[in-house]
Amino acid sequence: MAGERAGHSLQATVLVNEAYLRLIDAKNVAWHDRTHFLAVAARVMRRILVDHARARRAGKRGGPAVRVTFTEALLITNGAREDFVALDDALTALAAFDERKSRVVELRFFGGLSVEETATVLKVSPETVMRDWRLARAWLQREMRGDPEPDRPR
Repeated sequence: MAGERAGHSLQATVLVNEAYLRLIDAKNVAWHDRTHFLAVAARVMRRILVDHARARRAGKRGGPAVRVTFTEALLITNGAREDFVALDDALTALAAFDERKSRVVELRFFGGLSVEETATVLKVSPETVMRDWRLARAWLQREMRGDPEPDRPR
C-alpha cells in the first residue's frame, strides 16, 4: 500500500481491517505457524485488492486501466500499482499451468514473505523458490504485455 498514489481510496488500515474481518470469519482453521498464517493472509489481501480494483474499474470514473509491467521493482519501489486486476488474471493463467509458481508470486508479492518463508510455506528449497520466482516474473511480464506465447513455464 505504500506504493499507492496519494488519496487512494483503499488505505492500508482499511486493507488490514478488511483482511482481519475475513480471517476472523474463517472457522475451523488450524493455524500451523506464522508462515501458514502469512500465506493465508497474502491470499486474502490479494482478493481484497483485486476486488477493489475491479470495483473501481467498473465505477463511473473507472476508465481504461493503465497497463503496468510486473517486475521485482514493484516489491520495493514507491511506484503506483494500479492494475491488480491484470496481475490477478495473469496469475490465474499461470496457476493453470504451474500452481506453485503462481503461489510463489502471491506469497512474495502480496504477502511480502521472504524467499526462506516462501520455501517453508511451500515445503521446497529456497533455490526452488528463486528459480520459480525468476521464471514466473518472466512469464508474467510477457503475459501482461500481451506478447505472443512461445512456451508455457515448466
